[in-house]
Amino acid sequence: MTDRAQQQYEAMRGHFHRAAEQRGFVLDPAQEPPVERLSRLAGELARPTWRPRQPPRHLYLWGPVGRGKSWLVDTFLDGLPTPRKRRLHFHDFFRRLHEGVAQESHAHRAGSAVDRAVDELLGDCRLLVFDEFHAHDAGDAMLVARLFTTLLNRRTTLVTTSNYPPDGLMPDPLHHHLFEPTIRLITERMDVLGVCGAVDFRRQPRAEDARQRFTRGARLLPGTERAAGLTPPRPEEATAVTAHHRELPARAVRDDLVWLGFDELCEGRTAVPDYLALAERFPTLVLDGVPPLATASSDARQRFANLVDVCCDRDTRLVLIGADPLAGLPAGSGLLRDLDRTASRLALLRQPG
Repeated sequence: MTDRAQQQYEAMRGHFHRAAEQRGFVLDPAQEPPVERLSRLAGELARPTWRPRQPPRHLYLWGPVGRGKSWLVDTFLDGLPTPRKRRLHFHDFFRRLHEGVAQESHAHRAGSAVDRAVDELLGDCRLLVFDEFHAHDAGDAMLVARLFTTLLNRRTTLVTTSNYPPDGLMPDPLHHHLFEPTIRLITERMDVLGVCGAVDFRRQPRAEDARQRFTRGARLLPGTERAAGLTPPRPEEATAVTAHHRELPARAVRDDLVWLGFDELCEGRTAVPDYLALAERFPTLVLDGVPPLATASSDARQRFANLVDVCCDRDTRLVLIGADPLAGLPAGSGLLRDLDRTASRLALLRQPG
């Protein structure tokens, strides 16, 4: 390691520990290996860009929700001096990639369209951080596969966080085989590190300016809306609301709030770009008619999980009205395991009663 790389390595390690102290906690032992690896990466990125070497090896951080993965990469980026760095939430990037591919594919082959769309989105980025990467939708498997091939072949270092180990991606056994080549690519080309400590940092005190709108959401029983400061929609309030490239039936649209039904939003043919568009426009999203997910279709369960992800990640206040979504799911069931991240995030919402 050169003197410059050593200095950057030591500076990054110190930066992590100072950032933890400012938040009022000490690093969990499970966070030390990622801190060490990210600090080494900071030193590797300190090499002059004109030297004809391969970019530093890519990194895949995974672990249960609340273990500080996003904090780790955010702190890393904050302490990294290079301006050629990008942090993108995977949902948001994938939506923009879809749009770019649709535009490019009119004139180019599908693979070429992905390459050109990535070039357009990232430019000369030297370090790219993907937060909350996951793959559930079999329809997107080939596009995600092409995306990772493109990214890992660029002179860009990729750092990804995920709630799933690589072999846990695309968990549906009917479609898992479609993603196995991408899983092999990830494990061969990326360093895979688990962040699986016992400390759930969501339960730690947060800075006063930390985003907490999602945690002000609630899970309500029907008929208790007024106790939560909500007025049920009147029939004449029903209207259409523009999501991504479609109109959705809403039960009410009021300034900073949109009120939607589960059947229309989750059983209908909606997708993550629709939820992102709603979250960007409305600070509060109310979803009523929520059933036990065990009684919903598998597609509706996945759409609901994606909606919760988007609202949590974009810090949108989410109010659910209806049954307990997780009621009737036996402990240890495959369905409950698939919804583990959703359950963790729903636990942050105020419960009825």
